[in-house]
Amino acid sequence: MPAAARPAARRLVAAAAAVPLLIGALGACGYGSQKDSGSSPGNADKNTTARGKALSADTVRIGYFPNITHATPLVGDHEGIIQKELGGTKVRTTTFNAGPSEIEALNAGSIDIGWIGPSPAINGYVKSKGKSLRIISGSASGGVKLVVDPKKISSLDDVRGKRIATPQKGNTQDVAFLNWIAEQGWKVDPQTGKGDVSVMRIDNKVTPDAFKSGSVDGAWVPEPTASKLVTEGGKVLLDESALWPDKKFVITNVVVSQKFLDRHPDVVEAVLRGSVKTNAWITANPDKAEASANAALKQLSGTALPPEVLDPAWKSIEVTDDPLAATLDAEAAHAVKAGLLDKPDLSGIYDLTILNKVLKAEGRPAVDAAKLGKQ
Repeated sequence: MPAAARPAARRLVAAAAAVPLLIGALGACGYGSQKDSGSSPGNADKNTTARGKALSADTVRIGYFPNITHATPLVGDHEGIIQKELGGTKVRTTTFNAGPSEIEALNAGSIDIGWIGPSPAINGYVKSKGKSLRIISGSASGGVKLVVDPKKISSLDDVRGKRIATPQKGNTQDVAFLNWIAEQGWKVDPQTGKGDVSVMRIDNKVTPDAFKSGSVDGAWVPEPTASKLVTEGGKVLLDESALWPDKKFVITNVVVSQKFLDRHPDVVEAVLRGSVKTNAWITANPDKAEASANAALKQLSGTALPPEVLDPAWKSIEVTDDPLAATLDAEAAHAVKAGLLDKPDLSGIYDLTILNKVLKAEGRPAVDAAKLGKQ
């Protein structure tokens, strides 16, 4: 990477509300594909059945993507860690293809808690004027790469004039790429994607075929799409983690319906205990956790990821309870700069009260909301 580009690159913000590679159509509910965790095939020996006295709600409805960047709910649900913390309160899970549909479900009351990327969380918060949701925890960092056709692109300077895919107009990777383009001194219309670089907004599940056919020259995408492109002959030209001083940036948060948080804080606390314990288990047992995540993906889609895709994708993700709030704030600023978002008021988007209570009970330090916490 050219030395002159490094300072600008460090200001680059990206995260993902990643469109999963594996799941196609939405379920009959109109939002996603639902299941009861305790009734899933293969989960009977994972202690996922609700047992004991229920908390203040009989059921908690959880949403996430069948995606490596959502390792926490994939593993936490498959291993029964979240259900164990909820006791007699039953977990019902719904999987989604994209962030907007998950936010729609949250707003409609079809789910109560969701794992999701920062961009849809910001949009949902802003559109509801701060009334619909709160970010209550982090979940994952990393897992976003610029993968290119090495026959056409051999350096970052070569990206100019090429066709590069992003998952969706205005999604966090799209915003990040537009910001990076601007930092190079190049110009692109954020609405049409036309300019010094042709930004092609393509669903992640279609991107590998587009890359293989030569319709695009590269893609700025999350895992496991990035690793899938590598198996098709692509080369990782840029890993965003290397652009950050501490190599961390938010890709997945935990959000909750404000109404559910107000009515059932005990249930929210139990889910967060499960999330924190799941992340600790993943960190302590990376190989077992990788296998568990892939088993969960196979249950949800009927197909597991092959090792050549799963292994590099898994290694590029870091689970974290810290929401990395400063990076979300910067991402929003870049969306404003790109002309895709009016300047938002994000004060109060975080409520980390319960998370910090859980962390304290685990003997761990509190995490910070970067002055965007509940007042």
